[in-house]
Amino acid sequence: MAGTPGTLPQDLAREAAVTAALAALDLDAKARLLSGQDMWSLPALPEIGLRSLVMSDGPIGVRGVRWSADDPSVALPSPTALAATWDPALARRAGVLLAQEARRKGVHVLLAPTVNLHRSPLGGRHFEAYSEDPRLTGLIGAGYVAGVQSGGVGTTVKHFVANDAETDRFTVDNRVGARALRELYLAPFELIVENARPWGIMTAYNAVNGTTMTEHRHLVNEVLRGEWGFDGCNVSDWMAARSTRGAVEGGLDIAMPGPDTVYGAPLARAVRAGEVEESAVDDAVRNVLRLAARVGLLDGAEPAVPEPPAAVDGAALAREIARRSFVLARNERAALPLRPGTVALLGAAARDARVLGGGSATVFPARVVSPLDGLTAALPEGALRYAVGADPATELAVADQGFTLRASCRNAAGEVIGTASAPNGQIQWMGADLPEGVTHDTLHTVELTGTFTPRDSGPHRFGVKGTGAFTLAVDGTVRFDGVQRPADDFDPFEAFFGAPVERAEVELTAGAPVEVSLTHVVELPEGIPMKVVAFALAHQEPERDPDELIAEAVEAARAADTAVVVVATTDRVESEGFDRADLALPGRQDDLVRAVAAANPNTVVVVNSGSPVELPWRDEVAAVLLSWFPGQEGGAALADVLTGAHEPGGRLPTTWGPLSAAPVTRVTPENGELAYTEGVFIGYRAWERQGRTPSYPFGHGLGYTDWTYESVDVDGTTARVRVRNTGDRQGREVVQVYLAPAAPDGDRPHRWLAGFAAVEAAPGDHAEAVVTLPRRAFEIWDTTESRWSFVKGSYEIQVGRSITDRRITATINV
Repeated sequence: MAGTPGTLPQDLAREAAVTAALAALDLDAKARLLSGQDMWSLPALPEIGLRSLVMSDGPIGVRGVRWSADDPSVALPSPTALAATWDPALARRAGVLLAQEARRKGVHVLLAPTVNLHRSPLGGRHFEAYSEDPRLTGLIGAGYVAGVQSGGVGTTVKHFVANDAETDRFTVDNRVGARALRELYLAPFELIVENARPWGIMTAYNAVNGTTMTEHRHLVNEVLRGEWGFDGCNVSDWMAARSTRGAVEGGLDIAMPGPDTVYGAPLARAVRAGEVEESAVDDAVRNVLRLAARVGLLDGAEPAVPEPPAAVDGAALAREIARRSFVLARNERAALPLRPGTVALLGAAARDARVLGGGSATVFPARVVSPLDGLTAALPEGALRYAVGADPATELAVADQGFTLRASCRNAAGEVIGTASAPNGQIQWMGADLPEGVTHDTLHTVELTGTFTPRDSGPHRFGVKGTGAFTLAVDGTVRFDGVQRPADDFDPFEAFFGAPVERAEVELTAGAPVEVSLTHVVELPEGIPMKVVAFALAHQEPERDPDELIAEAVEAARAADTAVVVVATTDRVESEGFDRADLALPGRQDDLVRAVAAANPNTVVVVNSGSPVELPWRDEVAAVLLSWFPGQEGGAALADVLTGAHEPGGRLPTTWGPLSAAPVTRVTPENGELAYTEGVFIGYRAWERQGRTPSYPFGHGLGYTDWTYESVDVDGTTARVRVRNTGDRQGREVVQVYLAPAAPDGDRPHRWLAGFAAVEAAPGDHAEAVVTLPRRAFEIWDTTESRWSFVKGSYEIQVGRSITDRRITATINV
């Protein structure tokens, strides 16, 4: 029967334990188990030997139940970076490390991976997803899930489904045609269910074709569980569940966070009132107990992984993934690897690296290696000169560099009842995660106090992130004392993802410490069904004259043999909670690149962004290296690649081009609906259909050696591709196989990715890539019959280095 767990002896024994536990529970206990007891966990039920199940955000690390920099985590490169490796085996290794991190933090289920598609480049959360292509997304996601679960930790593949933008994400109704839904947006989920058997899935905030996803009976019960045989647990996105009856009948197992949800006591009442069948509750409880049993939380049930895998060196793996993800988009005159001589390193992002995206994907690494750190360590003494050049940060950010802060909790009488560290000026206490001795009933105010030592003289800007009453003092003077309120369209996560508000400008001297404090009268935010204390002290360094900064960079570039410019986005450009307004780099970074390139023809630009940005100067520079959000070891990995110690291994998982040419850009709903009018034509499919030329096509990426494609032989649905390394160093090549119908029609793309494989070879040697062409590559969704239809005919197998750089072909008839 579809949805039935595996039939291995250990699976059967585990299922028997689940059945026995379920039979021992009364209605109230069952209803309680389906509702979060706090922000991150489910309640324990000692009467059946069930311990509390703990979840945590991912996907680049495991933050745990504390949103704080004093609880550090390994930070891997962004999901776009992982997809750029085109290496499911590497994704699996990343998953094994994350399972190790989860166990270290007492976490049983990781809220990852995100396998929504890059439908429009304006999607604000694209750095957290993999690709515009469903097959690449599904294969990388399957590797990730298999790795995490091999470590005995569950995953929740998200966000099911069509959660491809952030604007009005809580309420938008995405209108998606049946073909696009099946061939694009559902496809990665289906592939992961088939190949990795995930233990969990997360349903999204949005509606699809009129039904909110937490109540979507057809897509959850009939497709996910019925057709695909998913036997895992279905958890809501946080606060997505809206209806008790609708959710339980729509196949939702867990409503998060708690304690106040549509489940728990409301669910028990609905059963007793005859509004909900208790059998539906039992089905959900069984799925939760099965998840608990798999991760080792149910007495009498052997966990799915009795012994964890061997330990993984997190820093080493983070560095390897980063360098293998970097995409060398341009390399004129062999500008890279760096030639011997002096290097001018330019850009604020070279000193203050941005290694991850904003929002719930945030973790706090114990260390971050910036490009300046990495190149300083790698180059001979005296070879490197640094200048700021241009700063992308045009807005305040949470206090970090130069701040030493601590939080004091006081009751209504002003007495200190608890203290905590505040390493980056940010307080985010959720549920019971409060300092020792503090309760929500006794907590009245939180005061951040400490010192700030400026690294630059001039006017420093201070501000506040959060809502409620605040008092801000700097250098012994109160600078703000008032109430801060959100915009009318209040997002309940405003305190987490909203922009800081500037409240003071203070003239300070470099190296001279000053006292700072921010006092907040605690006011629990509306719209969140649990108690949360969240706010932050924000700061921005003095803004020097931009022309003066660029002039200093040009002077450094002109005196150097090579200029390396690092450009970047910011948290206010790429983050959860909002979509992008444009694809331009913030600040004067484009001006910086152009000025440096004019001064030094050997200019290399490193692009530190999680998703596409416009590169109007790309033909004016010698080299362009896309580094994504490269994780905590990004600077060390960058030095590895720039110096030639390692080859950049990445290929583009999504098309890069200017917004003016992008075929699909709409992310803002009209009257609550967002119509996916483009159908199956997103990403490279749409660029080709409309005859538009991107800056860099899907699959593109250069290395430090050259390859010749010699032959392709197709036997049935297996393609064997012979390539030769014709360069002068060891290299890795990603062989990409595209399928193109010999008689194209307007309803199908010109071609699509059917498979890929990576090979390595020494100079002069050849290698063979073996790529299996799946049956699904030849199928379309028949909307009349509501089934997959195999399209017979003649197809051209097109093999090459990208969607546009196709080297050899073969023809097959199916």
